[in-house]
Amino acid sequence: MVQSTDRTSSRTDARSRTATSAGPKNERIALRVNSAQRVLLDEASRAEETTLSEFVLHAATRRAEDVLADRRRFLLSEDAWRAFVDLLDRPAVEKPRLRRLMSAPSILER
Repeated sequence: MVQSTDRTSSRTDARSRTATSAGPKNERIALRVNSAQRVLLDEASRAEETTLSEFVLHAATRRAEDVLADRRRFLLSEDAWRAFVDLLDRPAVEKPRLRRLMSAPSILER
């Protein structure tokens, strides 16, 4: 049985292979903005030396990837899955310093 996890070494690597680089752009998204938002987006796109469309697409795509990052399916081989489950099934290790820290009043409770 193959379980899920991603073999990507970093989020950045994963992003470079996702929607930002997938095929020709033949879909449209229309947005309505107020004048202050338009000015802000125009200024930011100029600062990045890119078009408004490229700027908005890049920012929206990165945000969408961040939102979905923890909700994606990942694949693991049988051996990797067993190793992962074994780690989860290990008995908890007592951490006295952590227990003291968590039982002490927080700075907001003092």
